[in-house]
Amino acid sequence: MAGFQWKARHTVLALLFTTWIVSYIDRMVMAVSIPYIAKDFHLSPVQMGVVMSAFFLGYATCQIPGGILADKFGAKKIMTAAIVWWSFFTAFTGMVSGLTSMLGIRVAFGVGEGMFPGGSWKSISNWFPVKERSTANAFMLSSNALGPALAPLFVVAVIATWGWRAVFMSLFVPGLIVAVLIWMYIKDHPQDSKHVSAQELAEIQSIEPEMKSGVKVTWFDCLKIWRVWQCFMMWFTFDITLWGFASWLPTYLVKARGFALVTMGITASLPFFAGAAGLIFGGWLSDKWFQSSRKTPIIITQLMGAFCLYLTYTVTSPTKAVVYETLAGGFLYMGMGAFWALPMSIIPKTVMGTASGLINTAGQIAGFVSPIVIGYLVQISGGSFNTAFMFLIAGTVLSSAITVSVREKKKTALAASAT
Repeated sequence: MAGFQWKARHTVLALLFTTWIVSYIDRMVMAVSIPYIAKDFHLSPVQMGVVMSAFFLGYATCQIPGGILADKFGAKKIMTAAIVWWSFFTAFTGMVSGLTSMLGIRVAFGVGEGMFPGGSWKSISNWFPVKERSTANAFMLSSNALGPALAPLFVVAVIATWGWRAVFMSLFVPGLIVAVLIWMYIKDHPQDSKHVSAQELAEIQSIEPEMKSGVKVTWFDCLKIWRVWQCFMMWFTFDITLWGFASWLPTYLVKARGFALVTMGITASLPFFAGAAGLIFGGWLSDKWFQSSRKTPIIITQLMGAFCLYLTYTVTSPTKAVVYETLAGGFLYMGMGAFWALPMSIIPKTVMGTASGLINTAGQIAGFVSPIVIGYLVQISGGSFNTAFMFLIAGTVLSSAITVSVREKKKTALAASAT
């Protein structure tokens, strides 16, 4: 931090971080509220899993379109429209009358959230020089852990006073506020911002290897590159674990460990507070020590996370279970920060919106599949979560195995191989 000076791109990063926080709170309040929604609507474990997965159907479907639209029309317009859309459907969630209407609203909510990520990665590529992108991206994505950390605390406070419906309706206003800020302060081209100095603009616009080569890589070319599909499969298997853990942890604490509402809210937050720090550290670690081998920290942290998941469900002491679940969250999100340093370092920024949308689609497909599978495993096991944890561990181990097979190349080689 020596000599650090706040610049316009740091304001952009702060806004993206805040928007991702709102996004993750909006989606994760369902995981915390579902035990109480299930009581009102008389839902089985499988139906609970379907409700949590419905969001991902819309979310996964719109990852690639959102990236394409961000590349074509600019990130600012797409991000603003997406935030307004999902904020309305967050509020509508609190007005549903039963399972059918809940599923329709959650799919539509996922459509809005799915249009946002590609634009955020596009903005990072537009506003940050290549040497800073992985760290900036890791900071932005630390919101993916901090949002789930804040959601249980928020939900517990609101449910205790007004009930679960008020949780969703109260999130409408924060969404509109961040939409206005994105529209006002984030430009698609840094040179169009009145807040950028000439010196900062020169830093941002430093010529990168893939631009020096004169090769233009289209998004169709990205579909032909094997390493993009390796990242796709790595992210799919890893998110089987991450989304399954995030979606079912509150229910596990209530049903399997017998935690009361307030205790559950606090303990369900701990893995994600640890994850927020872990995610930033994972991105920094990859930038600092593993620029020539981005996959190494991914493999190490994923396997450590898998080991802590095993300890979480095998120990008899509730206190030790909380310790191990917290460590699991820290290691898993550290792996997440390290993971996104890999595609950010090998994919040209001209197609970063579309390519990141494609890779992130894998995670959302996993997010759709994992909660349903876990609900089924819990139901056929008579309420036991043991097989569900085995499923989560298997996803992380498989992701690590795929990561081992990746051969890393620089962007110039990637661009050449695409053409």
